[in-house]
Amino acid sequence: MLKSILITTTLLTSTAIFSQTLKKVSYQDGTQKLNGLVTSNAGKKLPGVLILPAWKGIDNEAKTAAADLEKQGYVAFIADIYGEGNIPTDNASAAKTAGFYKKDYAAYQRRISLALEQLKKNGAISDKIAVIGYCFGGTGALESARGKLPVLGVVSIHGSIGKDQSRPNDAISTKILVENPAEDKSVTSEDYNNLVKEMNDGKADWQIITYANSKHTFTDPKSPDYNEVMAKRAWNHTLLFLKEILK
Repeated sequence: MLKSILITTTLLTSTAIFSQTLKKVSYQDGTQKLNGLVTSNAGKKLPGVLILPAWKGIDNEAKTAAADLEKQGYVAFIADIYGEGNIPTDNASAAKTAGFYKKDYAAYQRRISLALEQLKKNGAISDKIAVIGYCFGGTGALESARGKLPVLGVVSIHGSIGKDQSRPNDAISTKILVENPAEDKSVTSEDYNNLVKEMNDGKADWQIITYANSKHTFTDPKSPDYNEVMAKRAWNHTLLFLKEILK
């Protein structure tokens, strides 16, 4: 009972904090309305970080990251990849919708590009921008590099790192950090080796950090996979990477 009360109190407190630090930004992809969130320091000329959320769309993990990034001196924008009316309500619909964008990577890259434009419109210095993403968003972070989007670096946090092997390995100028949980069953050794080959073929500046005793969603406090120690280390590694490339 006490645990339930504490969780409810935490969620209510988080909602209140997010409502103060994040504001809704509506934008378009053709006729599709998209609803992103930007930090309260929007309008200031600061380095920018685009956050790509996990497979169910904008969630508390993405919002928490945005709030922390604002404290670190960045303008942060959380992208809406799916669009109004298309937000998944369960794992099955999330898998289907995320799967569409993983397959149609050009559509995914376009949605990321549109979000980057919103980040710039909200004050981010155009040549000091990075992308971070969780889970499905981690895939998007890698697609930002593959699509040669105008960002200095990307961080894939427990992302799906596999790529259709019919796609060529092109040059990659974007710096890449992959934060990979050691016990992520969604990542095969073949996926891992192919990613290393892709980055080497592309002569990328890359790094993979593997976190011991960590399953897929190890950074999400609401997940049964949550590993507090490793989650804190991963976030510190993210901040170190962003500081190196953006400041």
